[in-house]
Amino acid sequence: MESTNYAVGLDIGTTKIVAMIGRKNDYGKIEILGIGKSKSLGVHRGVVNNITQTIQSIQQALEEAESVSGLKIHDCVVGIAGQHIRSLQHSDYITRSNSEEVISEGDVEDLCNQVYKLVMLPGEEIIHVLPQEYKVDGQAEIKEPIGMYGGRLEANFHVVVGQVTSIKNIGRCVKNSGLELSGITLEPLASANAVLSQEEKEAGVALIDIGGGTTDLAIFKDGIIRHTAVIPFGGNVITEDIKEGCSIIEKQAELLKIKFGSAWPGENKDNEIVSIPGLRGREPKEITLKNLSKIIHARVVEIIEQVYMEIKNYGHEEQKKKLIAGIVLTGGGSQLKHLKQLVEYITGMDTRIGYPNEHLAGDSDTDVASPVYATAVGLVMKALEQRARGSIGEKMEAEAEVADMAPQQGTDPENRGEQQDDKERVVKPTPPKKSFLEKFSDRLKDFLDNAE
Repeated sequence: MESTNYAVGLDIGTTKIVAMIGRKNDYGKIEILGIGKSKSLGVHRGVVNNITQTIQSIQQALEEAESVSGLKIHDCVVGIAGQHIRSLQHSDYITRSNSEEVISEGDVEDLCNQVYKLVMLPGEEIIHVLPQEYKVDGQAEIKEPIGMYGGRLEANFHVVVGQVTSIKNIGRCVKNSGLELSGITLEPLASANAVLSQEEKEAGVALIDIGGGTTDLAIFKDGIIRHTAVIPFGGNVITEDIKEGCSIIEKQAELLKIKFGSAWPGENKDNEIVSIPGLRGREPKEITLKNLSKIIHARVVEIIEQVYMEIKNYGHEEQKKKLIAGIVLTGGGSQLKHLKQLVEYITGMDTRIGYPNEHLAGDSDTDVASPVYATAVGLVMKALEQRARGSIGEKMEAEAEVADMAPQQGTDPENRGEQQDDKERVVKPTPPKKSFLEKFSDRLKDFLDNAE
């Protein structure tokens, strides 16, 4: 199979690392060709804290994906999350030198580039600059200013910031695993692409991705991302609480949570008991399910309340900013029993569990359509989109070269003036502009190449 046909998404999580290979079928849906999954060692709350272990885990996931699909992986799009990610709102403007000319894509790019000059805290770098609405000469609520006349172009921006060292460490792990880094994307954005519909993004929706180490939030309204946040708690904290509260080992606590755990304590009767084998011939431990769900409930309520505070910070309680489509839960933590009901009870918002099956081909394995793989599917979608954009760019450049090389017809001096006019009339197709994140990925690639 040609390497251009398929693309790879790499989800470096706190509990697991997933390498997913996919390609688009004839109907525009994504066919998953192979998945590799390994236990994530060396990552804590979304941040790499042991390079060697992380590289080993990535290689293990890659080998599994390659053996399942029979394909060789060369490059990938990586997701970035972690407790170092924060976001802020910013407004900026440019004054155009000639208001008689229409606003071009270059003007919008100049405005976005100006935001990158913002002074950040030491060691931080801007990852995404996402324009919200534009203003042209004081006229507000403009979604697309290109083609309009105006002297002053303003915009509100949603700026996502992360720590440079954390991003470079992820880049280093990927490179040392023998892969090229073709792109970086914010994990909540990847999950949102995989599980949200365009209608939900228009109506207003909050995506909550509950992972092992972090809970990621992305809020959309009018089709535009309005707010992102990373909360440094996830499923691992719940497991830790069960381990402490029931005095058992982590492996048993994780199994208890998955098999018998519930976020709603009222569900269990007092006489429901589960017996856990003791270590090395010790007496087995008896744990009531009511107690177990009380421990889970306390921590889940804390996580949901933090997320809800972020939703309120965005301004959900204002009529204009109301999230009509409510909440979508995804990620491994969303599979906890009765979580949907608890979220609805705390927030009073409609809630559903988000599965990434909308974009997948009909014959996909049911495991792939699990919320656990939402981020990985979103990263594969991003990688395919980038690959398609790259091939369009190459095609356009090739067409431009052909136009340059076209033989000059006739050498008659009278025709020469006409020929010159025709030549001037030929407009070379311009390859698509790179988004900032692609430019950032290129800069990161250069940095990693020079570091060796």
